[in-house]
Amino acid sequence: MRRSSSQPRKQRLMLYRAPLHKKHTLFNARLSEELVGKFGIKRLPIRVGDVVKIMRGDWAGHEGKVVRVDYEKVRVFIEGVTIKKADGTPVYYPIHPSKVMIIKADVSDKVRKKIIERRKGRVPVEEAEEVKKEEEERREQVGEESG
Repeated sequence: MRRSSSQPRKQRLMLYRAPLHKKHTLFNARLSEELVGKFGIKRLPIRVGDVVKIMRGDWAGHEGKVVRVDYEKVRVFIEGVTIKKADGTPVYYPIHPSKVMIIKADVSDKVRKKIIERRKGRVPVEEAEEVKKEEEERREQVGEESG
């Protein structure tokens, strides 16, 4: 088993050198309370087309659509969050995915729906108890029919 270092410089270097399929896990962002209630999960990877709200930094409070996702630098670019270059041309300002919250998730993709279903995983305690009661009732009914 390979051990990782606790030194910050080596941690940063490992993140910098990580392959893209491992950097993809760093793109998880919180979901709004409405989406948590709707999907039953707390986090989801950010994609182009999602509407997000910036929670931290100079741009805190801004909302916009994700225009681009940079997997190399682990940053997202949001509509309306721009700075001006010296020649006056606007450029998107890079934001780290951990500093945003997804307000509207684009769930038109079948793969993303599968991700949401897979991540639900555990059923809340109340629902689990209801399912157990229903199963017991079914067993009793089957026992009565066969007996």
